[in-house]
Amino acid sequence: MSDGSEGAGTPHRDPAWVMRTYAGHSSAAASNDLFRRNMAKGQTGLSVAFDLPTQTGYDPDDELAHGEVGKVGVPVSHLGDMRALFDGIPPWETNTSMTINATAMWLLALYQVVAEEQAAAAGGELDEQLLAGLTGTTQNDIIKEYLSRGTYAFPPAASMRLTTDVIAYTVAAVPKWNPVNICSYHLQEAGATPVQELAFSLCTAMAVLDSVRESGQVPEQHFAEVVARMSFFVNAGVRFVEELCKMRAFVRLWDEITAERYGVADPKARRFRYGVQVNSLGLTEAQPENNIGRIVLEMLAVTLSKDARARAVQLPAWNEALGLPRPWDQQWSLRLQQVLAYESDLLEHDDLFAGSTVIEAKVDELCTQARVEIERVLGMGGAVAAVESGYLKSALVASHARRRARVESGQDVVVGVNRFVETEPNPLTADLDAAIQTVDHRVEEAAVAAVREWRAARDQHLADLALERLRAVARTEENLMPATLDCARAGVTTGEWAGVLRQVFGSYRAPTGVGGSVGVVEAGPELDAVRAAVRRTGEELGTRLRLLVAKPGLDGHSNGAEQIAVRARDAGFEVAYQGIRLTPAQIASAAVEEGVHCVGLSILSGSHRELVPEVLRLLRDAGVGDIPVVVGGIIPDADARFLREQGVAAVFTPKDFGITAIVAALVEQIRRANGLNPLEAAPA
Repeated sequence: MSDGSEGAGTPHRDPAWVMRTYAGHSSAAASNDLFRRNMAKGQTGLSVAFDLPTQTGYDPDDELAHGEVGKVGVPVSHLGDMRALFDGIPPWETNTSMTINATAMWLLALYQVVAEEQAAAAGGELDEQLLAGLTGTTQNDIIKEYLSRGTYAFPPAASMRLTTDVIAYTVAAVPKWNPVNICSYHLQEAGATPVQELAFSLCTAMAVLDSVRESGQVPEQHFAEVVARMSFFVNAGVRFVEELCKMRAFVRLWDEITAERYGVADPKARRFRYGVQVNSLGLTEAQPENNIGRIVLEMLAVTLSKDARARAVQLPAWNEALGLPRPWDQQWSLRLQQVLAYESDLLEHDDLFAGSTVIEAKVDELCTQARVEIERVLGMGGAVAAVESGYLKSALVASHARRRARVESGQDVVVGVNRFVETEPNPLTADLDAAIQTVDHRVEEAAVAAVREWRAARDQHLADLALERLRAVARTEENLMPATLDCARAGVTTGEWAGVLRQVFGSYRAPTGVGGSVGVVEAGPELDAVRAAVRRTGEELGTRLRLLVAKPGLDGHSNGAEQIAVRARDAGFEVAYQGIRLTPAQIASAAVEEGVHCVGLSILSGSHRELVPEVLRLLRDAGVGDIPVVVGGIIPDADARFLREQGVAAVFTPKDFGITAIVAALVEQIRRANGLNPLEAAPA
C-alpha cells in the first residue's frame, strides 16, 4: 500500500488537505494535552474551540459566564492562558484555526505575543520574517453571528471595524494568515437553503471587502492581497450531489465577484479557498451510529471534486448529538479522513466531474438563483443593512421552519428518526454516561480563582495605561490592533478588553426573526388539534395562553428556541421571546411581568445543570414556582433525571423532532399545573 510518496511506478498524488479536529475544553492545560495527542495521531492542523465567555468577551468571574466556563471550548482569559494552550507547540510550526469572532482581534494578539515569547525563549526574536511565516485563520465573520451562533459582542458597524482592522493589520504584518473566515457553515445550521447559503455568505464577503477598501488602510495596489487572504468556512450536508454542486457554484461565483466587482486580475488571488466542517446539527441522537455514514457522505461532497476541494477538513464525532466527544471519538473522525486521503486513490486523479452535464446543470441552477438573491441583498444596502433590518434572520428562520415541517411530515426522511426507527440495543451507548465526556464542575471554580490571581499579580499601572490607550484609540479611526497588542502584553484580561470596547461602542441585541416567520408552515390535522387545545385551555383559564421562551447564559445557538416560538405562535400562544443571552434573574423577572403560563428554556452549551436550578429558585422566590418549566437541549439522560428532580416539568432533546408535538405537550403541562383535566396524551 502506498504511503503517498512517489517512486518508480507510483502515480502522482496531490497533497492531502489539512486535517483537523475541533477541540478544546475545561482548561488551557487540558486542551494543550489534547492538541498534542491529536497531532501525534496524524492531525496536521489545529482547530481551537474557545468557550462561550471567551468568544463573547467575558471573564470567568462575570455573572453571564456562570455555568459556561470550559463547557464548549477552552477558556482563555489572558496571556497566561494562551501560553499554557500552546506550551510546547511552536505557533510558526503549525497551521492554527481559531473559531473566534467578536474577540478575534484579542485572541490573535495573544497568539502573536505567545509566538514572540516562544521565539525569544528559543534564543531568537520573532522578527518580521518569522512573523510573516505564521499560518492559520481567525474565523472573524461577525455578520453570521447576528444570524446564527449569537456570539457577537458589539453592534454591527463597530464589529465590522474590528474585522477591517484585523485584515488591514495582518495583510501587512502577518501576510500568510487568513484574517477572516466567511462562514456559510452556520447559515446552513440556521436553516439556509443552498441558494441562501451561497448568496448570504458571498454578500458578507463583499461587505467585508468593501469595508476594507473604504477604510483606506490598504493601498489600492495591494488590495488583491486582501482578496487572496479571504477564506471561507463551509457546511456540507447529507444531500451529497447538491452539496458538491454548491461548492462548484461557490468557486464560479467567487471568481466572478472578485474579477468584476474588485478588478482582481490574478486567477490565484481569485481562488475560492475554504475549510469545512460537515454538518453537526444534522447528526441524530436516535441511532447515533448512523452518523458515521452521514459524516462520510458529507466529507465526500467536499473532497471528491478536485476543482472545488476543501483546503482543510474537520469532522464532527458520531456522538456530538449526545454530548461532548471523548478523545477516542475524535480519533475515529480523524481516521475517516486519513483512510480517504491515504488508502484510496482519490488524490491521484484530475477532477472527476468535469464535463458532467448533470453536475453542470445543477451548478448553473444554483448560480442563477444565488445571483438573484445577491442582488436582492445588495439592493437593501448590503449584508450589514440586511442584518439590521431583520431580513436575513427572518429568511433563515422561515427556511428552517419549512425544513423542520418536512421532517415532521416525513417528506424529508431522517433514518432512525422519522423512518426505520426499529433498532437493536446499541453497544456504543449501552453506558450512556460513559459514551460522552463531561466537564468537571470544579473547572469554573478554578478558572474564577485563576483570573483573580492573575489580576492581583500583574502590574496594574501598566494594565490601566493599556486600557486607557485602547479606549482612546477606539474613539478614533486608528487601527485598534497595536493598542490591543499592548493590552495583551500588559496582562489585560479578555473581559477587560471587551468591556472597554462595550463602553465605547455600546451593546446590541440582534433581531430574532421570529415575528416574520409565523405562518410559513401549512396547517394540518395535528396543528389544528393543538390550536383547538390552546383555545380551549385559554377559555377554561379565562385568558390567552402565554409562553416565555428563553435562552439563559451565553449559548447563542437559538435555532431550536426560535422554531418553538414560531410554532407556538402558529398554535395560538402569545409568545414572549427576547433572544439570547439572558441571566436567570432576567428570565424570572420576565416570567412575572409577562404573566406567562409556561417557561421554556433552551440550552445547548451544557450549562443546564447550573442555570436551570437557578431559574427555578428565582421563580419560587418570586412566588410563581408553580409555573411549569420545560427544558430543551443536548441533555444526557442522567442530567435529565437531575433536572426533573429539581422541579423541571419536562425535558426535550434532539430526538424529540416533532415541534407540534412539543407544543401539544406544553399545553398539557399547563393544564396539569392549573388542575385541569388532560385533553390527550402528550410526550413528557
